[in-house]
Amino acid sequence: MRSGCQAQFTNQIQPRHPSTRPSPLHSPSLYSQRVAPVLQIAALNDHALIHGFSTMELGSVGLTHAKNPEAVRDARRRFAAALNLDPDTPTVAGAVHGAQVARVDAPTDSIEGVDALITDRPGIALFATYADCYPIVLWDPKHRAAGLVHAGWRGTEAHVATAALAEMAKQFGTKPEDVKAGIGPGICGNCYEVGADVAERFDQTFVKHSTGDRYQLDLAAANTAQLNAAGVRDVFNLDLCTKESEALPSHRRDHDGTRFGAIVALR
Repeated sequence: MRSGCQAQFTNQIQPRHPSTRPSPLHSPSLYSQRVAPVLQIAALNDHALIHGFSTMELGSVGLTHAKNPEAVRDARRRFAAALNLDPDTPTVAGAVHGAQVARVDAPTDSIEGVDALITDRPGIALFATYADCYPIVLWDPKHRAAGLVHAGWRGTEAHVATAALAEMAKQFGTKPEDVKAGIGPGICGNCYEVGADVAERFDQTFVKHSTGDRYQLDLAAANTAQLNAAGVRDVFNLDLCTKESEALPSHRRDHDGTRFGAIVALR
C-alpha cells in the first residue's frame, strides 16, 4: 500500500495552473495561498492518461442541487478545458452509491445508475461529482484502459472499486498487477463519523470508536485494502480531506449541495 505522504509518492499537490507553485499537502499554506484549480496525483502522470480533480476555485460542478445551473455548466466546461479536453463531451456517471459499472465507447451525456465508468477509447472523458465520497482512478498502462470510480460508504461496502477492476479485466484484459490506482480527495477517517449501523458493516481495521454511539470510518484505507486484496500493488492516496480543506466542498461541513469533480480520459 502506498499513501500520499510516503517517499514513493509526491507529497505535493500538483497544480495545472502555471502561476501556482505546488504546496505540501499538510502545510497551512494550502488553505491560505491560491490553490490550483485542478489537482492531480503525480504518481499517475503518464503521457497517455489525463486525470484531475477540480477545486472550488472553479466553482461547484454539481447540477443536482444547483441554484444556478448555468454557472455549474460553465464550471464543468472550464474544468475540462483546464485539462485540454473538449469541454462539451464528458460522460457523467449518474452515481447511486452502488457498484454498477458501465463501459463507455462514445461520448454520452450521462449514464444513470452507475458508480464507475471504464473506457479504452482515447478522447472519452469520464466524469463524476463528489462532496466527501472518494474518486478513485484506475489506470492500466499495458492495455491503455482506465476507469473512474465513485466510492462512498455504500459503494465501498459493495466493493465498487474492485467491481470496476473486474469489469476492466473482462472488457480489456486488464490484470490487477499492471494497474495503478489513485485515490483522490475525500473525507478522512478522523472526520468521517457514522453510526453503529454503518460501522458494523466494515472490517474493524477501518473503524475507530469516537464518542457515544459514533464511530470514525476510514474509507480511503478500506478501498486501498480492497484493491490490494484484488492484486493491485500500486495504490496512491492523495491524502487530502474534503472536510478539512476549504479548497474543496464537503457535504458534512457545508450541506449546501456544492460538488467537486473528477475527470479521467485517455490520449
